[in-house]
Amino acid sequence: MAEKHTIPLENLFKAYYSCRKNKRNTINALAFELNLEEELIQLKEELESGTYAISSSIAFVVDKPVKREIFAANFRDRVVHHLIIQKMNTVFEKHFIYDSYACRKAKGTHFGIGRVDGFIRKCSKNYTQDCYLLKLDIKGFFMHINKAILFTKIETLFTAKYNGADKQLYLNLCKTILFYEPVNNAIIKGNLSNWDNLPKDKSLFAAKNGYGLPIGNLTSQVFANVYMSALDHFIKHQLSVKYYGRYVDDFVLVHTNKAYLKSLILIISKFLKTELHLKLHPKKIYLQHYSKGVSYIGGFIKTNRIYVSKRTKGNFYAAILEQNKLIEHTINPSKAEKQLFLSSMNSYLGILKHFKSYKLRKYYISENLSEKWMEYFSVNTSFTKFTKLKVPKGV
Repeated sequence: MAEKHTIPLENLFKAYYSCRKNKRNTINALAFELNLEEELIQLKEELESGTYAISSSIAFVVDKPVKREIFAANFRDRVVHHLIIQKMNTVFEKHFIYDSYACRKAKGTHFGIGRVDGFIRKCSKNYTQDCYLLKLDIKGFFMHINKAILFTKIETLFTAKYNGADKQLYLNLCKTILFYEPVNNAIIKGNLSNWDNLPKDKSLFAAKNGYGLPIGNLTSQVFANVYMSALDHFIKHQLSVKYYGRYVDDFVLVHTNKAYLKSLILIISKFLKTELHLKLHPKKIYLQHYSKGVSYIGGFIKTNRIYVSKRTKGNFYAAILEQNKLIEHTINPSKAEKQLFLSSMNSYLGILKHFKSYKLRKYYISENLSEKWMEYFSVNTSFTKFTKLKVPKGV
């Protein structure tokens, strides 16, 4: 009889608290919290006995920052995602290269932008000699991830580097989530017409059998890093490219020899096709002298200065217009509408404050945002954060 492995309840509590950070006000999260201990104990029993079953996801399409399809897992399933990642990440993190920036503690977009800026400074010897940038992107990345290849990589790595008695329990859970097909049990949010202009290589509904991860899950983001780590190690250790960094499927190489970088395009393309069943996006190959600058994960890196990308500025302006349209036709915005305003504005301001963008932030808010919103919110003098007014103006 196979030995039954247990999951400490404290691990589930830890996973729950990590999961609820940004999801506490959702209906599923609130319902789960009402009977928290009972829910976690029930989940623990299902996970340990192998009877855990994944619930339906909510599928919808978003337009910002780019048009893409999201599968939002049930809150209960998200807790399981966090449980798996908090266990497996101890192994994964040791395997990842330093310059992999997505979904990693103390890293992210701003860290990645700073690193690439540093690569240029070092490679050009502080802008005194020529160097070049090669930026590449994967076509339809998440929808073309081969699940069998991915699971083999996860299983090989976790088996070799983790010696806990609960190893098989977590590998089984990982397999359950990885090979689950959310399209077969999805609740569609919004209109089906929202999918009309979405390219097929960006939708799970059009993915080949055995391919594709749902965007929106923590597991998808971390597993994608495991998948792409093969490319990271190939470029860093086999091609010996010193200045290389990757954020999800967007990666940059910096070198003094332009011809050498150009020769790597075909080499990298062959590696991706053979090892990972992926293709470079033919319209997103950028090879230029560093002085031309490069747009990278929300920033535009130029000599001695990092600007906000045009897309980020455009999205912020569009978000302001969207909020203005709402308040124009509403006498008293609902609690949900106010929360949406606060989340949207502070999200963009949180991005913009990392750049030299004070004048931009001030101009967009002072000159473009409807004054009606200022009856409910105030913005600080540095234009980096909105807060609710304790008593709305006029009350």
